[in-house]
Amino acid sequence: MSNAMKKLLGACLAALALCASASGLDSLEAFIRTAKTGRADFTQVVTMSAKEGQGLRSKTSSGNFEFARPNRFKFIYKKPFEQSIVADGQTLWLYDVDLNQATARKQSQVLASTPAALIASAPDLRALQADFVLTDAPARDGIEWVVATPKAKDSALQSIRVGLRGGELTVLEILDSFGQRSVLSFSNFELNPVLPGKAFEFKVPAGVDVIRQ
Repeated sequence: MSNAMKKLLGACLAALALCASASGLDSLEAFIRTAKTGRADFTQVVTMSAKEGQGLRSKTSSGNFEFARPNRFKFIYKKPFEQSIVADGQTLWLYDVDLNQATARKQSQVLASTPAALIASAPDLRALQADFVLTDAPARDGIEWVVATPKAKDSALQSIRVGLRGGELTVLEILDSFGQRSVLSFSNFELNPVLPGKAFEFKVPAGVDVIRQ
């Protein structure tokens, strides 16, 4: 084997070893550091805890997701019902088309220990660790995992599992304090697209009731 081939083989083996040793935390930190903006489609499956004498119940919804770090994002649900969750940097808006109602909350008071903080709001891993205990979980199906447990004792969430593959956000598994599980699967992920600031503006449609909390 020539010296050039040996060097190439050695470089490939080193790269493979590096990939093998990468942890979920490493991947999450790299994602937060490199993904300044992002865009993806998502499908959400919510499984509700079984009532006595009944089986598990689930519902599926879908839409698209965009974010601009550190504090702007939006989830636009298109099916089966139209709903929007928009964070414009100051206010978190929840808009339900069928109810003809929008709810406005101060963003700083509600985002710290939410799934959105993990994937779109936090500027770095240290900021996340102020609100979550972050631990690696075993990789499966080519996905690296981080388990985030909220530090707040009164959190509505038990845990959040973040799955990343090849530096891209792939899935979020959210378990709340009532035993309800939400799994968001992301596809067609675009890393660092150009997103205008107005993309995260929410304008209350005419005739919509606004509740401020």
